[in-house]
Amino acid sequence: MTGAARAAQAIPAIRSVALDRPWIWLAAGWRDMWRRPDLSLGYGVAMFAASWALTACLWVFDSYYLVLPLAAGFLQLGPLLAMGLYEISRRLEANEPVSVGDVLLVRTRAPSQIGFLGLILVLFMLAWIRLATLLFALFFGLGFPPPEQFFHDLFWTWQGLSFLMLGTAVGAALAFAVFAISAVSLPRLMARGGEAIGAALLSVDTVRRNFWPMVLWAFLIALFIAVGIGTLYVGLIVTFPLVGHATWHAYRDLVDDSPD
Repeated sequence: MTGAARAAQAIPAIRSVALDRPWIWLAAGWRDMWRRPDLSLGYGVAMFAASWALTACLWVFDSYYLVLPLAAGFLQLGPLLAMGLYEISRRLEANEPVSVGDVLLVRTRAPSQIGFLGLILVLFMLAWIRLATLLFALFFGLGFPPPEQFFHDLFWTWQGLSFLMLGTAVGAALAFAVFAISAVSLPRLMARGGEAIGAALLSVDTVRRNFWPMVLWAFLIALFIAVGIGTLYVGLIVTFPLVGHATWHAYRDLVDDSPD
């Protein structure tokens, strides 16, 4: 077999799915979560604790104005933070044993490429925080008011509501770009290896070919994470593992990876 033929064989086929498939992925993720609730909900508790710790630090250092953009930025880092959940679902699918060590120290086929793609996601989040800060300065000036005035002006004035609407639109555009490059790339790199750029392009093509199902999937992810954050992070104990497990099943449904 020639090198070109081997390369062509290595490119997985992308399946076209129906609009309702995201609900199937969520159902599969829900089953995985309750097959190993100790690991899955423990993962969620870790996200809850980390979110509260970060919020407390921001409050102590008078950087409370970063809470909202960082909460939105959570969507951009979420695919990377869910690696352990992908591993749980992969092992459950393969009928392999899964332990705490397997989740904390995920053995991947392309650690450097996952690190590279993770760096790209971090850069997206930093760009979003910078844009959010610039937008805030555009609407409110360079100074930051005390917390009680800050939240009043943000939610109870036309100026604040206009800032929230524009910021939401900009954040949604960046979040969807991150979603497009990470929808199936990180699970595939973990399970199959390969190169980060190729995996990202595969993910973008998958989103393009299944645009409306993936728009629904992106909306559901945002909704579940928003509910998790909006309940003072308590909801993340359930919603984050659910979305993480479901993301593995989305990858398996969308990408036709033949076995080694």
